[in-house]
Amino acid sequence: MNDMTKKCYQLAPDLTICRIVNGMWQVAGGHGYIDHELAISDMIRYHDAGFTSWDLADIYGPAEDFIGEFRRRLLTLKGKEELERIQALTKWVPQPGRITQSIVKENIERSLRRMNVSSLDLLQFHWWDYNNPYYMDALKYLSDLRDEGRIRHIGLTNFDTERIQIMIDSDKQVVSNQVQYSIIDRRPEVKMVPFCLEHNISLLAYGSICGGLISDLYLGRTRPPSTAELNTLSLRKYMKMIDAWGGWNLFQELLSTLKRIAQKYNVSIANVATRYILDKSAVAGVIIGVRLGIAEHRNNNAQVFNFNLNKSDYDDIEAVCKKSNDLFEIIGDCGDEYR
Repeated sequence: MNDMTKKCYQLAPDLTICRIVNGMWQVAGGHGYIDHELAISDMIRYHDAGFTSWDLADIYGPAEDFIGEFRRRLLTLKGKEELERIQALTKWVPQPGRITQSIVKENIERSLRRMNVSSLDLLQFHWWDYNNPYYMDALKYLSDLRDEGRIRHIGLTNFDTERIQIMIDSDKQVVSNQVQYSIIDRRPEVKMVPFCLEHNISLLAYGSICGGLISDLYLGRTRPPSTAELNTLSLRKYMKMIDAWGGWNLFQELLSTLKRIAQKYNVSIANVATRYILDKSAVAGVIIGVRLGIAEHRNNNAQVFNFNLNKSDYDDIEAVCKKSNDLFEIIGDCGDEYR
């Protein structure tokens, strides 16, 4: 396998993405003030470094507008062929209620305008409330727009296995599902991964470094005493996951184990945690949040492609995880934490 193959993944015959996807949830708020000009400049730097895939949503503040502006800027600076290298994977996250064809069309057209594209590479559909059955109507209308060429591919975000089975039984075609998946949260392995392998659906994993908690920065530290120290929404969200998984002391044991592995390959703890998920069955890519204009991890992220974990590394990680609680028993299947 050559290096380029490892860095990319074919999500569909006409859609290849970077295996590390730039996550744009961070521009939605709760992660520090984002300066518009600095953000666009940073996006160009990510692009130049080969990180050309972006994960965003209609509800992530100005994320879709940023993609549109980034595309305009790139066209001016580098010409049309550079635009072909971008993959912008957005989401539609409607409030549950009656869904009509015109509602779907109106929302997708808005995303197309904001992102300055004629077709969405991947539309990842999310639905908050399974008791409201209109998600199947939404999927039908999205499929119609795909057939018209306004959407190239349909994916899902935080759907559980049971609901995707219903979609497949109704002959709905989806290429991906975006789920939380990390060394801490291995719930996808219970039902979702076997199902996806059977139905040729890929997973896009987020939370793989727990918002930055699975990193050298938190090794050897006492548990942050308050949410004030956990100064982003991501850190607060994933601290709850760590507490449910087994608590801070067990988490420190995991970080120590990951550090030993990281030192062996001359990489970071975050690199090991990312590589671990990239090596999992059905995983197309790992989404790593970008705090545009605030902090950057491009060089560090690139290290993920320079090493492979071996059996003893997996065994060492597994020895720690065996002591943890079963999050599938506590929370349920993928996405159940939101419902």
